[in-house]
Amino acid sequence: MSLIDFRTEPSAYRHWDLQVAGDRATLTLDVQEDGGLSDGYELKLNSYDLSVDIELADAVQRLRFEHPEVAVVVLRSGKDRVFCAGANIRMLGGASHGHKVNFCKFTNETRNTIEEASKESGQAYLCAVNGTAAGGGYELALAADHILLVDDGSAAVSLPEVPLLAVLPGTGGLTRLVDKRKVRRDLADVFSTTEEGVRGDRAVAWRLVDELAPSSKFEDAIDARAKALAEGRARPEKGIAWPRLERTVEGDSLRYSHLEASIDRRLRTVEITLRGPDEAPPADTEALQEQGTEAWALALTRQLDDLLLHLRFNEPEIGCLVVKSEGDPAAVAAYDAFLAENQDHWLVAETLLAWRRAMKRLDMMARSLFVLVEPGSCFAGFLAEPLFAADRSYMLDGQFEGDNRPPATVQLSSLNFGSFPMANGLSRLATRFLGEPESLTAAEGMAAQALEAEAAMAAGLVTFAPDDIDWEDEIRLLLEERASFSPDALTGMEANLRFAGPETMESKIFARLTAWQNWIFQRPNAVGEEGALRLYGSGSRPSYDKERV
Repeated sequence: MSLIDFRTEPSAYRHWDLQVAGDRATLTLDVQEDGGLSDGYELKLNSYDLSVDIELADAVQRLRFEHPEVAVVVLRSGKDRVFCAGANIRMLGGASHGHKVNFCKFTNETRNTIEEASKESGQAYLCAVNGTAAGGGYELALAADHILLVDDGSAAVSLPEVPLLAVLPGTGGLTRLVDKRKVRRDLADVFSTTEEGVRGDRAVAWRLVDELAPSSKFEDAIDARAKALAEGRARPEKGIAWPRLERTVEGDSLRYSHLEASIDRRLRTVEITLRGPDEAPPADTEALQEQGTEAWALALTRQLDDLLLHLRFNEPEIGCLVVKSEGDPAAVAAYDAFLAENQDHWLVAETLLAWRRAMKRLDMMARSLFVLVEPGSCFAGFLAEPLFAADRSYMLDGQFEGDNRPPATVQLSSLNFGSFPMANGLSRLATRFLGEPESLTAAEGMAAQALEAEAAMAAGLVTFAPDDIDWEDEIRLLLEERASFSPDALTGMEANLRFAGPETMESKIFARLTAWQNWIFQRPNAVGEEGALRLYGSGSRPSYDKERV
């Protein structure tokens, strides 16, 4: 498979059509059968691979920034009597284990973004199911606020993965059934083991869909429901352009305007440098809107998000992210204050939400994450979030010999205490100090203070604070030791340690579901020579190892 690029735009879409008319947008799924990422499978019956979801993710993001006037988004099919057959089975059967897991993770993140758009951005989603919605197709519908199913005697919704493929509905289907739609456990068991699915009145009675409409009145029902969902939603009048992101890739380096990444293949490490703003924050929100995607905070957010996806899919052997920053912390703090003071403006709110999503993407990277705070760093306000996402952080105590820059500082702001919750619903600082509520209270009292290494250590904001003499050896030993450990054991350890605290639907999807699916994707019952994924469509029945584990 060639390099996977997550940058796209509507003119380059092959599988989706995006139309905007007033306060309504319509996203029509019409998958091009030969338009997949790889050869060896055809995307029939609106089945999808990663290429389809890359476009969907772009469209959902684009609607929030380019078309904030949209109050309701209609998801529908461009094919007759079929909505979506779900993830392409031949694609899954032939994909590497890592690609299958990352594919499920990305599709989950995309559907979470749909749900967030409704909750936080006032853009409701209506899914108009005109025929079969199977597996991932029904999981796409589950992300919407309202599911309208055509009542034609044959259209059905289903999650057939367990009986047909020996895997789980990998895009949160089981979790959304019982947590979001509150389907009774026994009925969910029947539904999830019934290949043909459920249709008509039973689908409504079981809360699998919200509404039925006969074929003759389906379009009228879509229109009526879309108007009802849009009613009363006050919308901004004008968005910003959402151009394709620019970057340069040269060998083992990736460069963006505010971010640079350099890969060390010997240590299987990537060093990521986040750069602070070159100028003062905008004078007001009107000036911010004129800057559009060139505004520093939004530009950096887009660039970091793109880099994380690139590393996840294209650099599977790079096991450690080392994050640094470079710039004036006072300039970052000033920009942070501007964002905090203008959170009621739609573009500021969307920028903060985009940073929230990028930080969640960082949390969900199956890579070790270390942050280094050195002279010249600018970890302040919202840009300090990677520090609290890290598995460990190191802050230089004092200065490097021969370096006349002042000692590094860390500075908190109000945004660090709830604006960017993790999947568990808590801020990273609240998660960090789960057993030390007094430390969280003390940290809140330190907001706006520039804390040097000794104070940051005392406050519990960094892990270690070596001096100049020990710095180089400590970091070298850290990275060499990490590279010597089993990647599998590290992935499991990090994922367990990062998400202390309460469970949410989101944390269940990314922890419980992902862990089970990760395991199932390696079991012979699914992927062995006689496994269900391998044999699907061949006419041969799978042979299962019946031992329960």
